[in-house]
Amino acid sequence: MPSEFMRLALDEAESALGTTSPNPSVGAVIVRDGRVVGRGHTQPPGGAHAEVEALREAGEAARGATLYCTLEPCVHTGRTGPCTEAIIAAGVTAVRYSIVDPDAKVAGGGDARLRAAGLDVEVGDGAAESERVLEGYLKHRRTGLPAVIVKVAMSLDGRIASASGDARWVSGPEAREWVHRLRSRMDAVIVGSGTQLADDPALTARPAGVDVPHQPARIVVDSRGQTPPTARLFSEAGGPVLIATVDGVSRAWRTAIEARGGEVLTLPGKAGREGASHVDLRALLGALGERGMLNVMVEGGGVLLGALFDRRLVDRLYAVIAPVVIGAAAAPSAVSGRGAQVMREAPRLRDLAVSRLGEDVLVEGVPVWPDAASGGRGGE
Repeated sequence: MPSEFMRLALDEAESALGTTSPNPSVGAVIVRDGRVVGRGHTQPPGGAHAEVEALREAGEAARGATLYCTLEPCVHTGRTGPCTEAIIAAGVTAVRYSIVDPDAKVAGGGDARLRAAGLDVEVGDGAAESERVLEGYLKHRRTGLPAVIVKVAMSLDGRIASASGDARWVSGPEAREWVHRLRSRMDAVIVGSGTQLADDPALTARPAGVDVPHQPARIVVDSRGQTPPTARLFSEAGGPVLIATVDGVSRAWRTAIEARGGEVLTLPGKAGREGASHVDLRALLGALGERGMLNVMVEGGGVLLGALFDRRLVDRLYAVIAPVVIGAAAAPSAVSGRGAQVMREAPRLRDLAVSRLGEDVLVEGVPVWPDAASGGRGGE
């Protein structure tokens, strides 16, 4: 468990999620004589880092104080100066941080600089909690890809709509409110073209009574160029709209999408079971990573989610399960794709958490696939 003051720093870090990419969402507090004298979190790109924000609030009270920070302070100059130098200049005498920054520009260098200046440095307080907050940043720095969070709302029998395609509403109002808050912490929200055509979603973050400082990018995976220029995506204010497709789509469709303010991103295709070319999802994630996106959420439909699970590209799953039974073989399922052919191939969730959202149940966890030696299929 994190210490009392590191918990406050973690709260600061969580409050900035979705606003800092490609920088990590970091929180910091400064404590002197058992009292918090400064706190801060990472500002949007180009703004101050968490440590500098906390130092500004603390002022002269930072001299002789202890800094609690959720990530190793940076030691390099980017759009802002090194946090290590600001900490040393302010007269802070001790630093407690949660985890080492895996970025090659830091990677222990911040720790070494602070120790060389004579500061008392300890690492590890709140490490597990900080890794959870920073899961997208950590994955991005290690692989170049954003963390992929899948959110699905389904019935007790695993359906996301009725046989007629009606999906409003599978989940209750509390779950829908929770989704809007979650969207505001994401760099992008992604759906497949089937979901776009069936539901015509705006994909914006609209939590009730909250002034949202950040709207995620809105992305449709559309290999056939089916997204209409009249879609709500283009008429409702929100984050930028990106349609991911492959070579061969209509030039007229592309022109019409761009005329509505959307960006058409052409990516490599992968042959599907029907022989048609589908967007290479790993290539899409690579392109989003190059744009500095750290956390992206995929909200459906079953075809897209099935492809992500088949390719082992899912980092975290949120399953909202409603107390309703839809039935019907023709009703769409939450996850399709090839799937597990035998039970030993099926991924199971670790770090499992179960909670209530009104009448619905939220199941959260990290998928773990069996390795090839135990009979599972290897990832891409």
